[in-house]
Amino acid sequence: MNYYGVFGNPIAHSKSPLIHRLFAEQSGLQLSYEPLLAPLDGFTEAVSEFFRNGSGANITVPFKEQAFALADQLSERAQRAKAVNTLKKLEDGSLFGDNTDGAGLVNDLLNNHVQIANKSILVLGAGGAVRGILEPLLAQNPKEVCIVNRTVEKAEQLAREFTDLGPMTACGYDWIDAPVDIIINGTSASLSGDLPPLANTLVKAGDTLCYDMMYSKHTTVFNQWAQQQGAALTLDGLGMLVEQAAEAFYVWTGVRPNAAPVLQALRAQL
Repeated sequence: MNYYGVFGNPIAHSKSPLIHRLFAEQSGLQLSYEPLLAPLDGFTEAVSEFFRNGSGANITVPFKEQAFALADQLSERAQRAKAVNTLKKLEDGSLFGDNTDGAGLVNDLLNNHVQIANKSILVLGAGGAVRGILEPLLAQNPKEVCIVNRTVEKAEQLAREFTDLGPMTACGYDWIDAPVDIIINGTSASLSGDLPPLANTLVKAGDTLCYDMMYSKHTTVFNQWAQQQGAALTLDGLGMLVEQAAEAFYVWTGVRPNAAPVLQALRAQL
């Protein structure tokens, strides 16, 4: 039996155990996957204890940066994100760190038949969630990615870090009003029912796609706004959650599960 789990604090709400149980059933693999509550001041010790017998772990809030520092080897996307959400124990006992968040977002978009290549993309926010998606997003050769943030300097710094991978710009919310092809909400505003100060003209009716990295049982405030402006399609982050888990499952097992039925099962539970 191979042992896996997800570290976080809090962690009881996590859907990862259900997702990976469904992946295992689908793949015919025998594995155990548990939620793992790590003390805020004891993450390193908890990880060390787990990996005495454990094979791999997911990492969620607030430990992704600590996991990045803890990993012995890092994937390129983890190096870019400066955060790790997937740890794998290698044969020599060392830990490999990866970040599957951006791949989860991109795979969800592509599975919904959304073209990214040559598209103008507006990304809202400049925090860790946004940092994690930029490398895989730019790998799809968009026309341009603009990071918009209340603190413009933070957006500009992030754009400079990734500009070698593709066309990156940065701006403030009051700088932009021209329509774009894709808007990705990487802020946590939806969690508190808030909406970033967006110009309604950013959405071209029947054409622009809007994606909220947050998810809930009901349509998020951001996606409500997008629908009111006539967005061609609105998606929330539940698909990203399942797809990043599928990518982690592949990193651990070499088996790439089918995310679609698992997403359907989770959606029914919301």
